[in-house]
Amino acid sequence: MTAKSQLELLVKNFQKKRPLRAGSLIITIYGDAIVPRGGNVWLGSLMKLVEPMGISQRLVRTSVYRLVQESWLQTEKVGRCSYYSLTGPGLRRFEQAFQHVYNLGAEEWSGSWCLVYLNQLSPELRQKVREELKWLSFGSMAPGLMEHPRFTRSELIPMLQEWGALEDTIVMQTMPMEQKSPRALRLQVRESWNLEELGGRYRRFLTQFRPLWRELQSEDTLSPAECLILRILLIHEYRKILLRDPLLPDELLPGDWEGRSAKQLCRNLYRQIYVRAEQWLDENLENASGPLPGPGEKFYKVDCGILPSRQIRQQNQRFSRHPLSQLPSGTRMPVVPGFSGALPGESRHCRTGAVARPFPVSLPGHPPAGHSRPEQQR
Repeated sequence: MTAKSQLELLVKNFQKKRPLRAGSLIITIYGDAIVPRGGNVWLGSLMKLVEPMGISQRLVRTSVYRLVQESWLQTEKVGRCSYYSLTGPGLRRFEQAFQHVYNLGAEEWSGSWCLVYLNQLSPELRQKVREELKWLSFGSMAPGLMEHPRFTRSELIPMLQEWGALEDTIVMQTMPMEQKSPRALRLQVRESWNLEELGGRYRRFLTQFRPLWRELQSEDTLSPAECLILRILLIHEYRKILLRDPLLPDELLPGDWEGRSAKQLCRNLYRQIYVRAEQWLDENLENASGPLPGPGEKFYKVDCGILPSRQIRQQNQRFSRHPLSQLPSGTRMPVVPGFSGALPGESRHCRTGAVARPFPVSLPGHPPAGHSRPEQQR
C-alpha cells in the first residue's frame, strides 16, 4: 500500500469509531494547531479542517457547544461569525496535559514521589479531586492516597486551589532513596497503574502508524492537506494514550516497554510532515482579524521534543523558498536535516535518495488564489 492508501485507511478506521468523539478531536486540534497560533479561530475554519475526516458541520456545532458548556471553550460573536478560544481554566488544564505530548524528553528521575492524601475532603470533593488527579495520570497507592513520580508539590498546589481543595488536602514530596527501583516499588507500580493495558494501547498505536512510516521512507508524495490530516490523527491517538500514561521512570518499567518505540515513531512521523501541514494551516485558518499568525516559539520544543530545533526549522524555511522547492513532487534530491525525523544522536547530515517535497510559502494576509471562505456560520 502507498502512503496515501495507508492514510485513507487511518481515516476510515477513525470514522468507524463509535461514538465518534468529535469534541476530543477538536481539543487535539486546538492543542496542536490553534493554541500555538493565538488560540482563537473562526468556526468555519474549524469545519473546513475536520471535513476530510468525515465530521459534519452539524457535529462540529454540537461538539463546540458542549465544550462551551463544559467550560473548555468560550465564544465571541462578530457579526454572523462565531470565533472560539479556550477558557482560562481550559487552557491551564490543557497545557498540563499537552506538555507531555510535545516534550518527549525523559529527564532523569530523582527518585522522589508526589503523594496526595484526600481523606480529609468531603466525599463529593474527594471524588472530584480523585478524578482530576486520575486525568493527570496519578496512580492510586491506597484508598485516599494518590501518587505520581514526575509531578511536584509546587505544580499541584495551584490546581488544588482552583478545585477548592487546597486547605483539606495533604501534599507531600518524598525524599529520594539510595535505591530508586527496589522490588517492592516495582510491584507497587504494577498495582497502581495497569501497565499491561497501557502497553496494549501502545502496541495498537505502533500497528496503526508503522506501515505508513515505512511507506513514507520509500515515497513521500503527501500533499499539505494530507499531511495535516495525518498529523492530527497521529497526535490525537498518541495524546489519548499519554493521558493514561504516568510516564514512569525507566527504572520502574519493563525492559521491552512499548512506549519507547511509540514515542520514537511519533516523533519521526511528526517531524517528517509538520512543515507541509503548517503550510495548509497558514493558508486556511482565520480569526476575526484575518489569517492566523504563525506558531509562537513556545510551540517548538528543542532537544528531545517532537519538533526540530530552531536552527533546523530556519534551514527548512530557507529550503521552502529555494527555487528547487518548485520541482514536481517526487523529485529525488538531498533532504534538509529535520525532514528525515532523525532522532537525537543520529546523523543530521543530508540523506540522499529521499523524496523531496515542495513547500511554497504563503504570505500573511494573502490567501492563495481560489481560496473562498465557507458559508458564514451563525
